[in-house]
Amino acid sequence: MLGASLLIAFIGYLIVRRGVVRAMNLVIQRSSATWDDVFMHHKVLEKLSQLVPVMVLDLLLPIVLAEHKLASDLIDRLTNVALVVLMVRAFYAALDAVNDIADRRDVSRRLPIKSVVQLIKLFLFFIGVIIGISVLADQSPVIFLSGLGVATGLVMLVFKDTILGFVAGIQLAANRMVSRGDWIQMDKYGANGAVEEVMLTTVRVRNWDNTLTMIPAYALVSDAFRNWRGMSESGGRQIKRAINIDINSIRFLTEEDRKRLARINLLKDYLPRKIEEVTEANAGVADLDVPVNGRRLTNVGTFRAYLTEYLRRHDKVHQEMTLMVRQLAPTTEGLPIEIYIFTNDTRWVYYEGIQSDIFDHVFAILPEFGLRAFQNPTGEDIRSIGVNCAPRAAQPD
Repeated sequence: MLGASLLIAFIGYLIVRRGVVRAMNLVIQRSSATWDDVFMHHKVLEKLSQLVPVMVLDLLLPIVLAEHKLASDLIDRLTNVALVVLMVRAFYAALDAVNDIADRRDVSRRLPIKSVVQLIKLFLFFIGVIIGISVLADQSPVIFLSGLGVATGLVMLVFKDTILGFVAGIQLAANRMVSRGDWIQMDKYGANGAVEEVMLTTVRVRNWDNTLTMIPAYALVSDAFRNWRGMSESGGRQIKRAINIDINSIRFLTEEDRKRLARINLLKDYLPRKIEEVTEANAGVADLDVPVNGRRLTNVGTFRAYLTEYLRRHDKVHQEMTLMVRQLAPTTEGLPIEIYIFTNDTRWVYYEGIQSDIFDHVFAILPEFGLRAFQNPTGEDIRSIGVNCAPRAAQPD
């Protein structure tokens, strides 16, 4: 009878595993849906089929061993524990499948699916342990659950990070503070890169140098960090950089300068309009030969007008966002002319290329306006000064 029970359990397992499960897998493979393929990949049905032989043994063995009370009771408890373990294992596989489906559909970018899955797994583990112990001890699970109430303080101490991480995960998801794929910067933990995974207790960040930083989830709620997602979603990335002009190179425009600069296409509208405005302002002003009398155009002002028009026509500059070329307060390193714009490509590599191209042009165009970029003296400058100032040898008469 014992052998027959084992044989029936084995046959039942073969029928379910090689018949029902295989048939369902074939249906899944031919279906157009993709989510069921994930469940098949994690072998959820295969793990569920392992319950069949244990359930058959749980039904037949107490009947076979009816005359052996001790053995029957022991085997009954062991099969019940095996059922609990196999059910928890199948639930784990189903939860992993749900997590993968959420990742593929980018649901995890908005919700902390990974954290919820880990929390449910932890909850199932404790439930499985309590039920397993209660079955082996032949006691009600309520007794063990009430015993846990006494040890609540110890549980909270041991699982402090887990509890804080779960609460932080809910806050992060509810407020959309951070999601998978976001670029975050948190100097306190040396994190500057893309969020790879938001887990129950930690957030994994892959830095731009390909190192990994693990940040406690509750730290993102309690500490300050920078999330660059808003920049990516806006479609514009800021360029805020200044070029220092040598103040000694700033001067009024001469008539020759006006004629030469009037040939620049980007100034063909600006210069005539500005010259007319200055001429009207100087009407009736005596002794215009003196530079301080009346209004005059400067090379740095014309340079700013040129840059503004150049940026307005640049195909990589976002025209719907702030576009400004301004003067900052003069310093010991010259007069800063700041470019404040946004590029229409937020990708890092392309952004750096656009920024470099713009300032390549800025530096190259300075001599056309009679301007010089400020630069501290280098060793070569000092050596050339020393050579020029060295005393010359006396020449014979």
